[in-house]
Amino acid sequence: MQGLKRILTAFTLAICLSSPGKAQQQCTNGFDLDRASGQCLDIDECRTIPEACRGDMVCVNQNGGYLCVPRTNPVYRSPYLNPYSNIYPPPPAPGPVPNYPTVTRPLICRFGFQLDENNQCADVDECASDSHQCNPTQICINTEGGYTCSCTEGYWLLEGQCLDIDECRYGYCQQLCANVPGSYSCTCNPGFTLNEDGRSCQDVNECTTENPCTQTCVNTYGSFLCRCEPGYELEADGVNCSDMDECSFSEFLCQHECVNGPGSYYCICPSGYNLLDDSRSCQDINECEIRNFTCTPQQTCFNIPGEYKCLDPVRCEEPYIQINENRCMCPAENAGCRDQPFTILYRVMDMVSGRSVPSDIFQMQATTRYPGAYYIFQIKSGNEGREFYMRQTGPISATLVMTRPVKGPRTIQLDLEMITVNTVINFRGSSVIRLRIYVSQYSF
Repeated sequence: MQGLKRILTAFTLAICLSSPGKAQQQCTNGFDLDRASGQCLDIDECRTIPEACRGDMVCVNQNGGYLCVPRTNPVYRSPYLNPYSNIYPPPPAPGPVPNYPTVTRPLICRFGFQLDENNQCADVDECASDSHQCNPTQICINTEGGYTCSCTEGYWLLEGQCLDIDECRYGYCQQLCANVPGSYSCTCNPGFTLNEDGRSCQDVNECTTENPCTQTCVNTYGSFLCRCEPGYELEADGVNCSDMDECSFSEFLCQHECVNGPGSYYCICPSGYNLLDDSRSCQDINECEIRNFTCTPQQTCFNIPGEYKCLDPVRCEEPYIQINENRCMCPAENAGCRDQPFTILYRVMDMVSGRSVPSDIFQMQATTRYPGAYYIFQIKSGNEGREFYMRQTGPISATLVMTRPVKGPRTIQLDLEMITVNTVINFRGSSVIRLRIYVSQYSF
């Protein structure tokens, strides 16, 4: 047709640009991508382009383009013209219909889709078809219209490579962690057990599960302690208990003898003693008081620590005569008494072994004081070991002092002499106390 200017856009196939990973589709001019269906749909340029045709030309939309035709052309009637408009004259009578070419374009799917048997765009599974570009260290994950390259659990993607994640660096385990390719393994210190979560540790109560101690087990966090009952001590292995020999620790546990027993000890006393309520001290049994002795009726029972003595009656030797049961006197008229003590007094005492020194053990004094007289006190006999001496404490008195410890059992007899000197009447005489000391075997 002369005078008809027609603009027909060329139809081209949609070009798909691909890149590793997710693909994106583009449509040619005149088409726009419908994201819902994934298809390229025609653009109505007559609606979207202002003044697509000018002058007396009318815009007619085509598939993939549009035409500008004369307004008086009877073939094309623009939907945008008002049929009742009086601006333009009515069209002429219909004539022959022009033969314009008809374009049919195929349905094109965007990248990642393909036509199925129903002529619909369906997603392409690049992972199943092995058409992906993931490297061997990666795994392919299909997505709608494409795919992604990812790493398995325990790996992370770095510069296209899947590298192992060192979970131990991030404190995944509560105690001990061992990294392995793609994973990690948690373990616990001795005394702990791994919980079901595979990461945290729980204390093991060894006292209830195995009870390694021979006596008392005390559970601690991550371990245990063994304790022993009184009288036992923990061995070097920290598990077993052995009897403690308390008697070897101190000689003062018992006053006399300590006897060790399993887990304890006890004290015993020698014959002639009773054990006191404190379970360590010994007390002498006074056999004379409880009349548990074997003395004859003529003898006198004398108790000493741990035993007793049966004392015979005092017998005075010539020229002495007996005044009472323990005193002998030598008469002045008897010529044999001239160089002898005037009286001999018999006394008995007891003393424990090892008594501390110096110690005052006996006192002696004159019963009568004469004008002009003075008194001298001395040990006349029995002090060959020099364990004693006489200390004068006053004009008419003196004290027997023990200067060296005496060990028993032992019997000591001392003659303690008091010399009376009177210068007025020129008199010198003496009296003797014959002191017998029974030293016991023990110090109590």
